[in-house]
Parts: sequence; structure tokens; C-alpha cells
Amino acid sequence: MTSSDYSGQRLGLPRSGPGSLATVGRRLAALMIDWAVAYGLAYLLVGDRLLKTGQFAALSLLAVMYLIGLGISGSTLGMAALGLRVGSDRGGKASPYAVAMRTILLFLVIPAVVWDADGRGLHDRVARTMLVSTR
Repeated sequence: MTSSDYSGQRLGLPRSGPGSLATVGRRLAALMIDWAVAYGLAYLLVGDRLLKTGQFAALSLLAVMYLIGLGISGSTLGMAALGLRVGSDRGGKASPYAVAMRTILLFLVIPAVVWDADGRGLHDRVARTMLVSTR
């Protein structure tokens, strides 16, 4: 990338506004919202055991939230709150296969922290998805 290039340019996306690639800050904020919701739901299910042995419950709920939310609307609760949506890098909605692949790779962590020049994580590149702004 040159100094005049911007994230998403090679994908044909605008520099900013609706349809532009989501910034790292908004991605992380959406993830934190989703984690908080998952932990809250897990606490309702397993109570005080959450802090001792219930970590798997929170992680499982987060994965289910991702699979259902991305599969139905292209957003989780955190993403929707911050105006973000996951879509196919070919345009349109991500396929159920792409949603599942993206979620599995996201929970492996390493693919999510390895980014390309456009700021897309390895999990998005493999699944052929991208996280874009809706506003």
C-alpha cells in the first residue's frame, strides 16, 4: 500500500462511511459488548460457578451468538450496536459456510490477530468475508 491508499481500497470499498471496512477500535468494542452479553447469559445459566469452571459456557454462548447473529442478520448484538455488518467479500450476505468458517477461525484467536494490508484478519480472508460499517 502507498501513502494514498486506504484500507478496503483494493476491495473496491469507500474510504469511510457506509460500506467501508470497520476500524479496529469499533471491531474490538463490538467484541467487548458481545463478550459482556455472553458472560451475562452464562452467569444466568451457571451462576457463581462461572468464575470457577463456567468459562466454557461463556465461550460457547459467544460462539452460538456469532453463528446465529451472523447467519441471520450479518451482525451480532455488539456489531449491530456499533453499526457493523459481516458480508461476503464478493458482495452481499455471507453464506452459512462462510459464517461457520469465520466463527471457528475467530475462536482460534491467531487468525483474528494476523491482518493483511487492508486490515482484514486471516479469519475473514479465509472465509472470504469482511466486516464493514453500516453507517
